[in-house]
Amino acid sequence: MLWATSPACTELETHVLDWLVEMLDLPSKFLSTSTGGGVIQDTASSSSLCALLAARERATNFASNQRGCDGKLVAYTSSQAHSSIEKAVQIAGLGRANLRLIDVDESFAMRPEALALQVETDRRAGLVPCFVCATVGTTSSNAIDPVGKIGRICREQKLWLHVDAAMSGTAALCPELRRIHRGLEWADSYCFNPHKWMFTNFDCDCFYVADRSALIQTLSVLPEYLRNQATASGAVIDYRDWQIPLGRRFRSLKLWFVIRHYGVEGLQYHIRRHVALAQQFAEWVGNDERFELAAPAPLNLICFRHKGGDDANQTLLERLNQSGDLYLTHTRLTDRLTLRFCVGQTNTEARHVERAWKRIQQEAEKLGPK
Repeated sequence: MLWATSPACTELETHVLDWLVEMLDLPSKFLSTSTGGGVIQDTASSSSLCALLAARERATNFASNQRGCDGKLVAYTSSQAHSSIEKAVQIAGLGRANLRLIDVDESFAMRPEALALQVETDRRAGLVPCFVCATVGTTSSNAIDPVGKIGRICREQKLWLHVDAAMSGTAALCPELRRIHRGLEWADSYCFNPHKWMFTNFDCDCFYVADRSALIQTLSVLPEYLRNQATASGAVIDYRDWQIPLGRRFRSLKLWFVIRHYGVEGLQYHIRRHVALAQQFAEWVGNDERFELAAPAPLNLICFRHKGGDDANQTLLERLNQSGDLYLTHTRLTDRLTLRFCVGQTNTEARHVERAWKRIQQEAEKLGPK
C-alpha cells in the first residue's frame, strides 16, 4: 500500500483522521500537519501492538529490531485492561513475564501510585520499563484510568504512554463528556473504535501518534519493489509504514460516509441519548432491592448483579439470553459474576430499554427472594 498506487485512499484517510481530532477535541499534536498523525487500523488490538513496538524501539534506540529483545523490557497496564495488551507483549517479544498488571481502586481504575512504585522496583532490579497502556473505558466495567496522573509518571520516567479508548472515546464527540480525555496531552499514542459506538461497520480503529517518525522508523522496511519517487521525496504518507501488514483496505470511505450522513450534531444526539438511556437503566437497578450496581456507570455501560449470588446471576443470564428478547454479556468484578447492559446500537430507543428492564424483572421474580 503506497501513496503512489492510490493517492485518494491515503489522502481521504488523512483528512478524515484530522477531522476527528477536531471533532473529539484531541491534542493538536495528533494532526497530520503537526509531528504526529492518524491512521486507520483494523482494531484497537493492532493499535496497541504498533504502539508497543514503537515504545520498544524508542527505549532501545531502535536496536531491538536488529538484535531482538533481551528479556529486560517491561510493559505496564491495569489489571482491568483488555487482553490485547497481553497478546501484544507476546507478539512483540517482551514476554508475558514482563507485563505488569497494576492494581486498581474501588472504581476499577488504575492506581497511579502503584504504577510508580512498580516502575521504580523494576528499575532497581535492572529492568527497562518502556510502555504503559492506560484505558479510557475498560471492557469489564467502563472504568476510566486517571490519564493525567499516569501521564506525568510516564513523562518523568521516559515511558511511552498509549491510551486505549476503544469504545468510550466516541463519547468525546459531546463537549460535556470530554472529561474522559483529561490528561490526554501526555499521551504518545491514542486509539478509539468508530466500529464500536460511532455507527461504522467493522473494522475501523483510529490510531494516533504524537511522533510519527518513531512509528515509521519502527515499522518501515523498503525493498526495491516498493521504491518510488513520491515515497523518496518524503512529501507523501505511506500508511504501509504505520501498521503491521503491507496491504490495507480503503476503510476511510465508510467512515467518511458515517460523518457525512449523521453530521457532528447527529452523532452527538445519538451519544447523548444512549448515555441518558443507560443512566435511566442504572437508576432502575438502584431502586430495585433485588439488584445492585457493581461499578460506577460514567457512560453507557451498566454493570449490575442480582443479590442472590453467582448461581442466581448465571441462571438469570442464561434465561435472558436464551429468550431472544435481549442479550447481556458478563464479567467478574471483585470475583463476583456481574451482568453487563450496554446501550449503543444506532436504533435503540427508550421503549427497548424499558422492555429489557421489565424482562429482567420478570426473570428475577422467578428466582424467588434473594
